[in-house]
Amino acid sequence: MEKKFRCELLSWNRIYQMARRLALKIRQAGFQPDVVVAIARGGYIPARILCDFIDIFNLTSIRVEHYTAGAHKKQFARISSPLVMDVRGMKVLVVDDVSDTGDTIELALDHIKSFFPEEVKVATLDHKTVSTIEPDFYVRKVVNWRWIIYPWAVIEDITGFVKRMEKIPGTPEEAVRRLEEERGVKVPKKVVEDVYTFLDLEKK
Repeated sequence: MEKKFRCELLSWNRIYQMARRLALKIRQAGFQPDVVVAIARGGYIPARILCDFIDIFNLTSIRVEHYTAGAHKKQFARISSPLVMDVRGMKVLVVDDVSDTGDTIELALDHIKSFFPEEVKVATLDHKTVSTIEPDFYVRKVVNWRWIIYPWAVIEDITGFVKRMEKIPGTPEEAVRRLEEERGVKVPKKVVEDVYTFLDLEKK
């Protein structure tokens, strides 16, 4: 049986405020990147917000696959979409939503450094202390490990958790109750209704 763990659901407003705080930390440190590289997919939205705050036009991405829906972890991280922009001699800011195990960021850094940038720094919204990599900039230090559900992945994550329940709940209401009981997270009923509507969960 799958080991149960707690979750935390973040709102869009919370994310925006965190990104603002992250941008302030970058500015106060005096680091002005030439380009921002988002680690797809979790880094897309934080990276775009940071670009807005710190006035950066050059935004690109790489994709590193490690986790899938509902905190399901693959055995190894791998780069599925490499960097396509020439960052030689540039100051690069690498952005992701969270440093969890550190595997994703470590792989991304090795890949980006192979393009010979002048300097590379990492920014994340959250930093879990179990990570092997500590970002140069982050907003929250997460000491007690939990799975963080970001608003751009809420349907994906909740679907993964519901599908992995011993028996899929017959109604969204039941799913809301069980998510709170089993994962310690209170998910709005509307979100779970969307899970059932858009992904047509089969009842088991």
